[in-house]
Amino acid sequence: MAFICPEEIEAYAEEHSSELHPILEELVEFTYKNTDLPQMMVGRAEGNFLKMLVEISGAKRVLEIGTFTGFSALMMAQGLPEDGKLTTIEVNPEYAQMAKSFIERAPWGKKIEVIVGDARKVLEEFKKESFDFIFIDADKSSYPYYYEKCLELLKKGRLMAIDNALWEGKVLEPDDNRSKAIARMNEMIKEDPRVEKVLLTVRDGIFLVRKI
Repeated sequence: MAFICPEEIEAYAEEHSSELHPILEELVEFTYKNTDLPQMMVGRAEGNFLKMLVEISGAKRVLEIGTFTGFSALMMAQGLPEDGKLTTIEVNPEYAQMAKSFIERAPWGKKIEVIVGDARKVLEEFKKESFDFIFIDADKSSYPYYYEKCLELLKKGRLMAIDNALWEGKVLEPDDNRSKAIARMNEMIKEDPRVEKVLLTVRDGIFLVRKI
C-alpha cells in the first residue's frame, strides 16, 4: 500500500507518536516477518489515533471489521476502560490465530473477543448489539455494505472510522472493483444526512463519521 504522504513524512509522524507497548513492538516485527502483506497493519501513528479516539469518546463497546494480526484491536483495547469490550471479526483463520496468540499475552487482552468468520454473515447475527465505536478495515469490495450495516449498529452520537478511504489515491479515478466500491461508499457518506463526516488524509485515508 502506498501512503498519501511521502514516506519520510510518514516515518516522521510515526517517530513523533507515542511509543508502543513491548508486546505491540513484537507483534509488528512478527507481522513483517511472517505475513505477505504486513502493510495491511495500521501503523504506530494510526494505531495511536484510534486508541485516542476510543479513549476520549468514552467508548465501552467497540466493533472492528478485519482483525489481521491484531495490532489495531490491541491498540484500541488499550483505550477502553477495564470493563470495556472489543469484538473483532476476521475471515482468515490463520490471521485470527496469529492475533489470538498476542491478545492472550497482552495484559489488557481479556477485553478482546475474536470472531472467526465472514463479517457479512456475522453482522447479520448482531440483532440486539450496539456499539460506541466501530472501525472498518476489511474486504474493500464490501465497504458500502459494511458502512450501512455498521451504521445500524452504531449508537447515536458515536463514531465510526473507516480505513483506506483514499485507497492510494485510486478513488479519484476508480478502475477496479475495490477502488470503485470505496469511491461509492465515500459518495454515500458524503450525501448521508444521518452523519457528520470528515475524510482525513491520515496514512491511506480515514473516513471519520459521527452518527447524528
